[in-house]
Amino acid sequence: MNSRVADPVAIAEQGAGEMLMEVRNVSLSFGGVKAITDISFDIRKGEIRAIIGPNGAGKTSMLNVINGFYTPQKGEIVFRGQTRRAMKPHHAVRQGIARTFQNVALFKGMSTLDNIMAGRAVKMRRNLFWQMLWHGPALAEEIEHRAAVEEIIDFLEIQHIRRTPVGKLPYGLQKRVELGRALAMEPSLLLLDEPMAGMNLEEKEDMSRFILDVNRQRGTTIALIEHDMGVVMDLSDRVVVLDYGKKIADGVPDAVKSNQAVIDAYLGVAH
Repeated sequence: MNSRVADPVAIAEQGAGEMLMEVRNVSLSFGGVKAITDISFDIRKGEIRAIIGPNGAGKTSMLNVINGFYTPQKGEIVFRGQTRRAMKPHHAVRQGIARTFQNVALFKGMSTLDNIMAGRAVKMRRNLFWQMLWHGPALAEEIEHRAAVEEIIDFLEIQHIRRTPVGKLPYGLQKRVELGRALAMEPSLLLLDEPMAGMNLEEKEDMSRFILDVNRQRGTTIALIEHDMGVVMDLSDRVVVLDYGKKIADGVPDAVKSNQAVIDAYLGVAH
C-alpha cells in the first residue's frame, strides 16, 4: 500500500464557470477494502473534466457513485444545487446524467438506430397503452424521438450503419454508437469511462473530435476517465488525479502533468 501523501495542486481559476456538480468528502468501501477515501472535487458547467490515475485508483468507482450505481458510506454529491448521497441510476438519468462504459454495453442484435432510440426511453411520456396502439399521441411522440435520433446519427457520421446490427460492427464504431445512445438522453453531464480504450490511432482521433464537438457544439459538460495522456492533456480543461482511492492532485493539465506526486504515482516521467 502506498503511504505517500502529497499536497494537491491548487485548482487554477478558469473564468469562474458555473458549478454543475460537487463531490464532497466521498468515501466508499467494499468490506474492508477502501475504494475511495474522502475525495472532493467539482465539475463546472461546460468543461471537460478528466479523472486519471493508475489501475485500481478508484476512477470507475467514482463514476459509479456519481451516477448512483454505488452508494458511498460517507460524503455527498451536489448536482444542480440538489444534495444527495443515495440515488438509483435511473433517477440520475432523469436528472440529466448519462454515461458510457469501459466495456461496450449495447444490444448486439439490434440496429444502430434502435440502440440509440433506446436512449430516448427516458424522454418518452406516453403510457404503455398508447405505445402498444402506436397511434395518436404515441405515434406523434415516436416521430419526434426518431427525428432526434436521426440528428444524432448525422452528428456522429454513422448514417451508413444506421440499420446494421451493432454486434456486426467493428469495436470503434460500437463505441461511437454507445456515445450516441448516451447523447439521446440529452444529458447535462456526460460520463465517459475510457472512451478510447482498445482503439487504434485513427479511431482515437475520431472519438476525440466527437467528444470536443459534443462539448462545444452541443454544450454538454463531460467528465471522462482516460489512460491516454495525450488525449487527456489535449481535451481536458481540468484534471483530477486519484491514487489508491485518494486524490493526489487537481488542476489544469499543465500543472498536473508537472506535479511530482503525479509523476511518481502514474506518469513515471515528466511529460
